[in-house]
Amino acid sequence: MSNAVRVRVPAKVNLALRVGETDEHGYHRLGTVFQALSLTDEVTVEAGRPGVYRLTFRGEGSAFLPTDDTNLATRAAKLMASRFEVEGAGCTMTIRKRIPVAGGMAGGSADAAAVLVACNELWRLGASLDELHEIGAELGADVPFLLHGGTAIGTGRGDEILPVMTRGTYHWVLALSHGGLSTPAVFREFDRVSEPRPTDIPVELLAALAEGDVAAVGAAMVNDLADAAVRLQPTLEATLQLGLDAGAAGAIVSGSGPTCAFLADSPERAELVAEALSVFSGVRAVRMAHGPVEGAKVVG
Repeated sequence: MSNAVRVRVPAKVNLALRVGETDEHGYHRLGTVFQALSLTDEVTVEAGRPGVYRLTFRGEGSAFLPTDDTNLATRAAKLMASRFEVEGAGCTMTIRKRIPVAGGMAGGSADAAAVLVACNELWRLGASLDELHEIGAELGADVPFLLHGGTAIGTGRGDEILPVMTRGTYHWVLALSHGGLSTPAVFREFDRVSEPRPTDIPVELLAALAEGDVAAVGAAMVNDLADAAVRLQPTLEATLQLGLDAGAAGAIVSGSGPTCAFLADSPERAELVAEALSVFSGVRAVRMAHGPVEGAKVVG
């Protein structure tokens, strides 16, 4: 067995997020378009004492993250050990965070995806991407996409992935909020104020992605959870408008929020949008990224 494996894993942004009725398990049926971004976490998994799983965080939001069995990363490692009946399994996981915590960019799911990839390598299990996808879906709806990366449609709970043809590179500005939002809380607010919507992906969005038409992509982005997120954190409305006023081609609440994502037609335009957002009191920090990028990948 290897002694340590390092995996880099991207954040995601939802270019479209349609929220439909709940299924028999109480989960909303979703129609979404994911894009993997160059804002990444780095996960190192090392061999540990049998039966012992240790998790530590560094960087963005580390102090607020659980390190026990409630964390998806620990659950991912234990699930791999159980599923493949790894004798003497145990590991130490160190996660360097750059993806915002509770920011609607799937940071927790990204870390789980990275641990699946790392344990597969560390324990030389030889699991295929399809097998990891199936295991990831048991951990969370966003985990499978973070294994694949790129740009993709997600259906069902978001865990059924279909790659999308995309032309060009997309430049993003990400406005981080002072406080996080709980995904369950946003869905509860959606249920309180909204009716389920059709989960069809806008054909205009898919056509624009295929053409690499940034302006058309920006115009076609949609998030059914945005109203609920704004109700819970009203400053998001001003953040979205500020980015548009600064020249963004499109603005959207990422996933369940509260991170706001702005699409720019060039790196230079992205710099101008970032500059405008960075001086707004409602924004804690600004990050720049590009997409699409690949999913969780061993880098050392």
